[in-house]
Amino acid sequence: MKLWRLTRAPFVALDGKGALLNGARYAPPGVAVVSLASEAALAVLIALRYQPVSPADAPDDFVLGWTEVDAIPERVPDQQGEEVIRAFVGEWLTSRRSLLAAVPSRVLPEADVVLMNPAHPDAARVAPLTSRPFSFAECLHVPPMLAQYGSAK
Repeated sequence: MKLWRLTRAPFVALDGKGALLNGARYAPPGVAVVSLASEAALAVLIALRYQPVSPADAPDDFVLGWTEVDAIPERVPDQQGEEVIRAFVGEWLTSRRSLLAAVPSRVLPEADVVLMNPAHPDAARVAPLTSRPFSFAECLHVPPMLAQYGSAK
């Protein structure tokens, strides 16, 4: 399965240290977890939510990367709300019973946020990200045809 991540260049390692130090949406504080996306566009949309209002003010060291993981994610029950998801993910991380867990994205429910447990034995076999530079300013520039489409009725 191909998984995507948009991150700043210094944090490209799939070690979960960012979540360990700063927390994560679904993981308990002080626990390593790697957040990935089932689609490249989802990785961009999620990261965009945390950027300054002006794309020009976003840091210039982002990379969009992907890795292939030979595992099927465990499905996180998400019908009962955020607290149930957090409890499930906390227990999943502690038990180390599977490498991946997936929860539907709140940004784009047709795609998944896929969590990777870096403490799982199979995590050592996950290839590093293959990445390329990514710029929010370039991605979100005003399209050349906007004036033409904007005047159409």
